[in-house]
Amino acid sequence: MPQRSNPKAESRFKLRMSRTIELKLPAPHSGQQTVIQAAKRFNVVCCGRRWGKTVLGLDRLIQPALRGLPVAWFSPSYKYLADAWRELTDVLRPVTADANKQERHIDLIGGGSVEAWSLDSPDAGRGRKYKCVVIDEAAMVSDLETAWQQSIRPTLTDLQGDAWFLSTPKGINSYFAQLFNRGKDPEQLDWASWQAPTAGNPFIPPDEIEAARRDMSDLAFAQEYEGRFVSWEGAIFRRIVNALLPGPPLHGYTGANRHPGWRAPYEFVIGVDWGRTNDFTVFTVACLDGTICEIDRFRGLEYSLQRARLFGLRQRYQPSVILAEANAIGGPVIEQLRREGMTVRSFTTTNATKAEIIDALALAFEKDEIRIPEILNRDVLVGELQAYEAKTLPSGLIRYSAPDAGHDDTVMSLALAWRARKIASPFSTDPASIAARQEFGKRLLLGGFGNPWQ
Repeated sequence: MPQRSNPKAESRFKLRMSRTIELKLPAPHSGQQTVIQAAKRFNVVCCGRRWGKTVLGLDRLIQPALRGLPVAWFSPSYKYLADAWRELTDVLRPVTADANKQERHIDLIGGGSVEAWSLDSPDAGRGRKYKCVVIDEAAMVSDLETAWQQSIRPTLTDLQGDAWFLSTPKGINSYFAQLFNRGKDPEQLDWASWQAPTAGNPFIPPDEIEAARRDMSDLAFAQEYEGRFVSWEGAIFRRIVNALLPGPPLHGYTGANRHPGWRAPYEFVIGVDWGRTNDFTVFTVACLDGTICEIDRFRGLEYSLQRARLFGLRQRYQPSVILAEANAIGGPVIEQLRREGMTVRSFTTTNATKAEIIDALALAFEKDEIRIPEILNRDVLVGELQAYEAKTLPSGLIRYSAPDAGHDDTVMSLALAWRARKIASPFSTDPASIAARQEFGKRLLLGGFGNPWQ
């Protein structure tokens, strides 16, 4: 069923031939218009039910088609395609020169064309060229990665076409989730992504959404109405959304690392995950109060430049601990940093030590100890945290990693920063740490036990 539209607000398109033909379409609502205005070449919209992705998709296809260009609509199966094809033929009937129902092909009066394909076969669309494509219900496509890379993406080469991936999410480890994370990555200049909850459609009554919330589980509502990626198999990291703070960091960091109004130094640590081949190098700065202050993420730089960037962070934050991965190239880089006068602790990553720091990080999220304000690369971090997974090895051990073709560099850097924070805590002059040490001393005197810094 198409999105209900405002009859007083309609987009009008005119084809001037020997006569004028007026084509009326529902005007995009404010949420859709925001997406359109910020669109890039490749766009991923993860939306709740009834947000209006069909209207958005039709709008994006029809405009270039009316300019005489070829476009295409892709659906996961013929079942999903039937409704979309009906919408396309109904809307375009006034400007249709010829339509082939069997081949699902429409020729328009102005020279443009619209084709509709089912992705039951990943070869759909092979050999064609398009100015714009819409992949509807992309999360439902059985092999979206193959369809996109081997069939759909090449169709956009001739005309440097655009693509729109529109879908309600299905799980956190799908290829659709990877594309969504790509749109949040500032390194991916041609990609953009949005989360569009059902509440963003002004034509859906809010009380109906609240009624659905009461009838559904938290996971189901988050996926179907809020357009959020959720794990139905038990996520490693939960309560990620609880850690997100609106606005930039509140700390007024200065050369003395003092926050306005604080009487003691505000101490910091840095976690370092070195990039290899196509991976990213990530430096994560964390405050001892659990606030993530900065995430510096890059790749393709020589190690001399990487060291220079780390020196810059050290000068600005004066961290009490820098903890860096020592595996592979990390060992020689750490030794060079030490020769250059930087105190760096090394961390050797094995399956056991990785599980240890990941478990500690997961516990920190569970206990709401982490706070992540709106800093650069926050969306990348959130995407990697949501997609992070555990796999059982033949030996029975658990291996933590990103999904295939994914990255976990920001997760590892954050986990190292969190371990560095634990190392630094006993020596902190932060008021909370001082109070914790005093409390620990009292417990010792009273015959208590346990270490509050572990």
